[in-house]
Amino acid sequence: MYIFATFKCNMEMELTLRELEDLGLEKDQILVIPLNKVKYPTKLIDSMHRSDGRSLMDLSAIFGIIFMLLGVIYGFIFYLGPVLWGLFGLVFGLIAGFLIDYYLTKKSEKNMRKREAVADFVLMIYCTKTKLEKIESVLWKNLALGVGVLER
Repeated sequence: MYIFATFKCNMEMELTLRELEDLGLEKDQILVIPLNKVKYPTKLIDSMHRSDGRSLMDLSAIFGIIFMLLGVIYGFIFYLGPVLWGLFGLVFGLIAGFLIDYYLTKKSEKNMRKREAVADFVLMIYCTKTKLEKIESVLWKNLALGVGVLER
């Protein structure tokens, strides 16, 4: 019979391993697997086939269009004319939108990294059916995030 449990990386994990050895489990019956963290690289442009909704060009395009329009409208009043002021507005909008989107994306990625790590370790235990309840009580007592049993 296999028992699976997930834990965060803390002192309870060490206490659990110690208590399991005190119950009579050998070291070859206990397997601890560390989990790797997921990394979300932010792409400049989303492709048609793979879009995660975190592209850095969306806000840049919107700001570019808005500032270009304002540059063309007010370019009739200013010295260089509507074409150049439209281009200036486009460049300014693209840069401003990119910087704002970059800042907001990095901030949300930092928050995502804090939230996403639910479990750091998976603990797998091979035992007999007679020790099942004792082992489960030890796991729950030491703050396991989840416990599952596989009977074979």
